[in-house]
Amino acid sequence: MGSYVPNTLEERKKMLQEIGYSSIEDLFAHIPEEVKLKGELDIPKGKTEFEVRREMEQIAEKNQVFRTIFRGAGAYRHFIPAMVKNVTSKENLLTAYTPYQAEISQGVLQSIFEYQTMICDLTGMDVSNASVYDGATAAAEGVAMCQERKRHKALISGTVPPYVLEVVETYCFGNGMELEVIPEKDGLTDKEYLKEHIDAQTACVYIQHPNYYGNLEDAEEIGEIVHDAGAKYVMGVNPISLGVIKTPAEYGADVAVGEGQPLGLSLGFGGPYLGFMASKEAMMRKLPGRIVGETVDHNGKTGYVLTLQAREQHIRREKASSNICSNQALCALAVGVYLATMGNEGVRQAAVLCTSKAHYLAEELQKIGYKICNKAEFFHEFVTESAIPAEQILKALEDKGILGGYPLDEHHILWCCTEVNTKEEMDQVIRILKEVPAC
Repeated sequence: MGSYVPNTLEERKKMLQEIGYSSIEDLFAHIPEEVKLKGELDIPKGKTEFEVRREMEQIAEKNQVFRTIFRGAGAYRHFIPAMVKNVTSKENLLTAYTPYQAEISQGVLQSIFEYQTMICDLTGMDVSNASVYDGATAAAEGVAMCQERKRHKALISGTVPPYVLEVVETYCFGNGMELEVIPEKDGLTDKEYLKEHIDAQTACVYIQHPNYYGNLEDAEEIGEIVHDAGAKYVMGVNPISLGVIKTPAEYGADVAVGEGQPLGLSLGFGGPYLGFMASKEAMMRKLPGRIVGETVDHNGKTGYVLTLQAREQHIRREKASSNICSNQALCALAVGVYLATMGNEGVRQAAVLCTSKAHYLAEELQKIGYKICNKAEFFHEFVTESAIPAEQILKALEDKGILGGYPLDEHHILWCCTEVNTKEEMDQVIRILKEVPAC
């Protein structure tokens, strides 16, 4: 395939002559002969583009691609309008880097500003940052930004996803915050335990709504308990669910975080995703990462700038409350395009379809002997219990090209439906499971 260096031999000779050398060997003459490579590298010869393509296709064929998916647990398959990939694949956007020089990064900054505005609209909050790495990181950053000199304890619900809890634990260990887990009770946050253990040292309480088991928490009452103790209220939310349930702001949250993957990002083998963060105005100076602001130049024309960033976040690292400085711009752009394309009505319709289809599947599973474990209302995920081992159930579905729910343990499965699941697919699941023999 030739050299990957785009310069011709003639151009290289001219560059060498310009700096006073006649050959590449002269340029590296100061390197001892004993450390120079003699002859060819002892590796196989390079393959042609055609050969590489064939080999990669053969490797890719080992993957099992499911056309029908009923699994969520943090990453969800949603319909992504063609507009999203059409816009984000444009070369001038796909290759754009972080906007250090605002005056020549107006396009990227405007896309981030629009993204931030939409996240504020979605969550009801006053200000949003330019995003962090993923939802778990956003949760950990949301907890960290609540720490105060006299308040250094965080309470986190035991109903959050395990990977979120792990990341929050890691952050708290690093920044010296005490972390206490509120136990679950029937798949929900134990409010009585919260009342007994929240105190004057509590900086914040974090819950996820809907939680890991799909249940909708009693978010409003929890918010009142938190604020009565003088602590901050941090809520993790599924952004699609906000099409039909109250916003974090309406529940009284001070900080809203979540995983942005459902908003136009494909499953992509686990990434790249992005975490969104938004807060009330009183908390905006503690938001990590970048915030883009809208202003006018000396001619009165609209312009965009990076704003509200403390110097130590990038320079005096030992004094920083966070060292997050990536803006996940391409993922944020995809989310912005998705939300602009879907609009308020589109997001609401997707949310309605998610919850209605999940409830239909739950009812049909219950008819054939699968106990629904959810004690509260749920959005688009729910847990079933069966005497038949989860492994056996999921294997029966997999044999028919269906990825079933996520196995929580030997007899419990976390199922998920989104707007892309059809009634025919759900009915097929029921037909297959009717044939799975009981132990």
